[in-house]
Amino acid sequence: MMSDDSEKPVADPKPDTKSSPPPKPDTKSSPPPKPDTKSSPPPKPASKKPEEKPIELPAFEKGISDKLVEKFGDKVEVGFVKKDRVRINISKENIHKVAEFVRDALNYDHVESVTGVDFPTDKEIEVVYHVGSYTDSSLARQILVLATRAPREENPIPGQDSTRLPSIRDVFYSAEFGEREVFEMLGVYFEGHPDNRRLLLPEDWADLPPLRKDFAIKGR
Repeated sequence: MMSDDSEKPVADPKPDTKSSPPPKPDTKSSPPPKPDTKSSPPPKPASKKPEEKPIELPAFEKGISDKLVEKFGDKVEVGFVKKDRVRINISKENIHKVAEFVRDALNYDHVESVTGVDFPTDKEIEVVYHVGSYTDSSLARQILVLATRAPREENPIPGQDSTRLPSIRDVFYSAEFGEREVFEMLGVYFEGHPDNRRLLLPEDWADLPPLRKDFAIKGR
């Protein structure tokens, strides 16, 4: 009786001895980065600013301001010195003495104009005299500005409040009408002035002085 082929043992398959070779190491590696030979240029040295030359003041005008400072020291302050113009700021206590000095020692002989400026934030009103000379030819083109300040009242009663300055009308007669105009337009009363009447406004004017910054025209 023949045996069934299905009962024959099946031989194990031979292992595949031809395996794939191991991967070769990658010998072509990326080259190391090259050092940056192009370094940034050294910073430029800071440019030196040209030295500012002191402003050369005109000699004649500086001589005028120097005489006032020499005489009064810290009682006066030089506002500016320029060609044909010198400004001196003065406290109200010294305005009369300075006016006498510029008349007697510096040969100024008249006030050309008097004006005023309202400074509400400073609570002051500034009065400015422009002084000149007819008799000294060296001063023919010169204007000496004398500026002083008076306290400013919020509710002014001109002539009856603290907004006052010494008058220099007795030093320079030509200051008479200028001081009167400043009195009525800004409310600065000039003590020692012989005629502190209004000049342009009616005597019964009851509003604020019209050149004060808080003055408002009715209907606007």
